Amino acid sequence: MRILLLGKNGQLGWELHRTLAPLGDLLALDYPEIDLLQESDSRQRIKEARPQVIVNATAYTAVDQAEKEADLANAINAVAPGYLAEEARSLGAVLIHFSTDYVFDGTKGSPYQETDTPNPLSVYGKSKLDGERNIIQVGGVYLILRTSWLYSLRRDSFVTRVLEWSRQQTVMRVVSDQVGNPTWARMLAEVVAQVLAKGGDEVVDWLGEKGGLYHLAGRGVASRYEWAQAILEITPQPETHLKLVLIPAKTDEFPTPAKRPLYSALNCECFSATFGFRLPPWKDALQLVLNSGMEFYFL
Repeated sequence: MRILLLGKNGQLGWELHRTLAPLGDLLALDYPEIDLLQESDSRQRIKEARPQVIVNATAYTAVDQAEKEADLANAINAVAPGYLAEEARSLGAVLIHFSTDYVFDGTKGSPYQETDTPNPLSVYGKSKLDGERNIIQVGGVYLILRTSWLYSLRRDSFVTRVLEWSRQQTVMRVVSDQVGNPTWARMLAEVVAQVLAKGGDEVVDWLGEKGGLYHLAGRGVASRYEWAQAILEITPQPETHLKLVLIPAKTDEFPTPAKRPLYSALNCECFSATFGFRLPPWKDALQLVLNSGMEFYFL
């Protein structure tokens, strides 16, 4: 299997680089090896690679900064996926692309299904939705995976920030009215590799039948406050914490340039029914990452 991974140095891309490597001939690129803002150069690089599978792990993820850099966010999150889909279709390849729960406005009050109507509240969310739509409009064989609250210990994330705050502060205020699915990047990368392995030599035809847009995130829901509680309870170095008091707060107490959905949890049953895989409960995954990865974090 010839696989082209774009965004190998990102939070998800780093994990994908490792989970995809055993599947065949993997070419993993990132800026400046490939610059998706340079469309003609990027198209040529893809043509030369002749992949059977293109995995796009690139994204503009600075949610608040996107309010000021809408053109840049749109170029990376919306325009680039469209021409990647065109190149994939031209090559007869599969495009795997990642999207976000922020395409929803958070007013439903229960986990969102793929059939629910998106209504993004921010430039970032709109750019990601436009990327989805551009891929779908091009057609071909694709797999768009919306995920939620992605984290790892190798990049700045909610988990690493809570760990830092716990060593610097005696009082921590965390919003309790934002609800989603905490998702460990490694688990997401593992499932993507399992899906491709299951397709095997016929992966293009197999995903041609099963592909589309799916939700894939950590199982179960949590508020950011509950997530922070779990991080502090599970961390294997509690002695490094200050005597911390965790206080629930409301989103409107922390004004930000970008508006965030309050309830953006995702229902992932469609993916599970189609492919036979599901991510573990979010707290089990958190236990794994904190127990297996803290030695890296404290280096």
